[in-house]
Amino acid sequence: MIKTRNKDLIFTLIFALALIVLIFVPTGFERDIYYNAKGEKALVLETDDSTVIQTGLFRQGEQRCLVRILSGEHKGYEGNAINMLSGSLKEDKMFRAGEKAWTLVEMDDENNIIFINMIDHYRISKELILAGVLVAALILFSRLKGLRTVLSFIFAFLLIWKVLIPNTLRGHSPVLVSTSVLIIMTVFTLLLISGVNKRSLSAILGSVASILITVALSIFATAYLGIHGSVLEQSESLLYSGFMDLDLTSLFSAVVVLSAGGAIMDLSIDVSAAMWEVKEHAPTIGSMELFRSGMEVGRAGVGTQCTTLLLAYMGSFLTVMMVYMAQSTPILNVLTSKSIASEILQTIIGSLSLILVTPLTCLFSTYIYKRS
Repeated sequence: MIKTRNKDLIFTLIFALALIVLIFVPTGFERDIYYNAKGEKALVLETDDSTVIQTGLFRQGEQRCLVRILSGEHKGYEGNAINMLSGSLKEDKMFRAGEKAWTLVEMDDENNIIFINMIDHYRISKELILAGVLVAALILFSRLKGLRTVLSFIFAFLLIWKVLIPNTLRGHSPVLVSTSVLIIMTVFTLLLISGVNKRSLSAILGSVASILITVALSIFATAYLGIHGSVLEQSESLLYSGFMDLDLTSLFSAVVVLSAGGAIMDLSIDVSAAMWEVKEHAPTIGSMELFRSGMEVGRAGVGTQCTTLLLAYMGSFLTVMMVYMAQSTPILNVLTSKSIASEILQTIIGSLSLILVTPLTCLFSTYIYKRS
């Protein structure tokens, strides 16, 4: 037991070091996109809506605001700011006195403020509070494992932000980069959460094998249904931003695999841990009986996990489905549309990956546990 705890402690320290390294690794895309302009937090003191033109739910024109800069070298400066309105409910925002905003402060060559543009409401502090509540809940509920869960969450985000996205933008294969990142994420997350032991090893082997098969299925299904990567949100904007060589279809296949990664990890460690408990309580159990026990656990988990995937994917497209129904679009037209077909593909491939991970994890667990 002491030896196992030492292993877990050493691995946790290594993991923490990797986190620190990732935090300071540059993405290669850090640059000032505006000349003589900086983003600053500001407090809205007054608003003037006299030049706002409202037609029904939509607003156009500009909202004038008096703001006080709360950060940066111009902290304390009070001046007028403009909130441009384009008639889009999604993009437009209205400010009220007392609210905090994120602004773009433009300066001349002598560092004097010449224009302040209202970007959006300032939400960072509120987001940090919500994140703090989540961290506290995890630690109170799971204690040390809760802290490890927080570390694995941060690690996953940093891998995506610092490794996956920059390397994909540089022109590397989205499928190869995403698969590599997902495998690294799987290995470190399972070792951190479950510890350095045989349960984690069998779960890792089952997950990685399932991920690799899922990659092949995703590429095949994307080509089979004729789905183009432009169905991804803001994907065309990437092309207009100068990344014309980006393979959007390959990126879509990578997204399908990445989306299923969390469920694969979850089910694999459930099956592996359950089989370990069975073997510990019945050391003389045969290989086939141990395998069948793992399969029973996996079958129970697959049903709920597949439903979870369906709800997650369809939840993001709920308003699209509502538009189709509101317009009395025939169901066959809905099902054959590119956007809905892409969600169906993600649900099916994600569910197949869950079906695959159970027998694969059972095979590895049976071999490792009985061999030990």
